[in-house]
Parts: sequence; C-alpha cells; structure tokens
Amino acid sequence: MIPGSSPLPLVGIPACLKQMEKWRAHAVADKYVDAVTGTMGALPVLLPALGELCDADDLADRLDGVLFTGSPSNVEPHRYGGHPSVEGTLHDPARDATTLPLIRAAIARGVPILCICRGIQELNVALGGTLHQRVQELPGKRDHRSRKDVTNFEDKYRESHPVSLPEGGYLRALFGGHAEVQVNSLHSQGIDRLAPGLVVEAVAPDGLIEAVRVADASSFAIGVQWHPEHPFALEWESSRALFAAFADAVHARANARARTGREPLLAHAAQ
Repeated sequence: MIPGSSPLPLVGIPACLKQMEKWRAHAVADKYVDAVTGTMGALPVLLPALGELCDADDLADRLDGVLFTGSPSNVEPHRYGGHPSVEGTLHDPARDATTLPLIRAAIARGVPILCICRGIQELNVALGGTLHQRVQELPGKRDHRSRKDVTNFEDKYRESHPVSLPEGGYLRALFGGHAEVQVNSLHSQGIDRLAPGLVVEAVAPDGLIEAVRVADASSFAIGVQWHPEHPFALEWESSRALFAAFADAVHARANARARTGREPLLAHAAQ
C-alpha cells in the first residue's frame, strides 16, 4: 500500500469442501472472486472450510467484509431441527461449521456481510431460523430451481421471476424506489421460519422470502436468494447497486481500521 493511500479492503469468501477425483479441495467459484475484485475494488481472501479449527471471532476481526456464496450443497437439517434430507442430497458439514459461527461473529463485530443463495440460508439458520429443503414440492410454491427452458447453463442466470420489495424497505430504496425487480433463480432450499432479528426485504410471487436484512446490524448485512454476482446479473441496475452498497461499507471499515492500526490477516500464522 502506498503511504497515505486508502487500504485495500480484505473480503473473506468461505470455500466449499469438495471431493475431487483423487483429493478434497477447498473451492470458490471464480464469479465470486471476480465480483469482489471487479465491482468492489477489494482483495478476496479465500477461507478454507476448517470448521472448529477456525476461530470465527478472531477471523472476523481481521476482515473488512465477508461474502457468503451459493453452492450446490444444502445446509444440514440438524443445524435447524429439520427432518433428515432426502437420500442423495449434497451436504457440506465443514462449510456449515465454518460459516454459521462466522456469520454470528461478523454481525457482532460490525463486519459487512453479503449472503447469496446458500448464504442467505446460512444467515437464517445462524440466527435461529429454519429452512424448506425442497421448495418445489410445497403446495402453492413454484419450482425455484434453475430454468428448464434453456440448455446453455450460463443462461440459467438470466431473469427468471420478479420479486416484490416492501414499501419502506432498504432494498426498495437502494434499487431506486422500484416496487419490483427481476431476479434469477437456482435453488431448492428456501427460508421457512424467519430468524429473529431478520427483516424481509423481497418476496417472490409465491410468497417465498427472497431477501432479508439484519435489523440491528451496525453495518451492511443483507442476504439475497438470487445470484447478483453472475456477469449476466451484474448488468442489472439492482445488482450493481447491491455490490456498490456492500463495497461502500467494506471500504469504510477498511479505512476506519487503517486509522486505528490494522493487524495483518496472517499475523498469528507467522508467530
């Protein structure tokens, strides 16, 4: 960093623990890395799924923001008192053990967070809410899984359905006062019982909660069920506004920590 210049914010991105052909890998899709570098002017820090080996409080103190990503895996139902999953459901217990404590630690310390798809589900569970495991099988609910009318996988991230934004809500104001915006949809889990302390910020036509805000958070703390990070979605005004607001909060924390003296992220590792 050049003396006198603004610090480069550090945005943590928790990884998924995936079984590869010959070994396991801590993985983050590059679209999330690109969103942090390209839209936020920040440095992504990939956080391995270490579970209990990770001190969530210490880690949160060292970061300027955390982006909780989507994933093919579902939060394990025992985390919220749910019924056992249908056979074949993909889970990632190491990620659950890492992200749920980190969400609570980040909120408690005023670290800005943006929670996307699986991330909003983790946010709801971390704060005491529950999930629907298979929304598409619920009476009156639409199939929120990726679009079946397109064959190109990338096109599945284009608009799928509208969400309504409550009057007086944070996202409605952030999105230029629009009462409704279009979003994509690539999930089967969804919020069932809303966690205490969360406020609904967007709702699908079938009533499914699509965005939430941590009511008493001292910094940016938003979860969305859709994927604003994909290059197609970043063409939308709403996606750009969401990442700009997240970036503003991240840069504000970085600047404040620089004034008080930042401890290097890996300082303890060198001891």
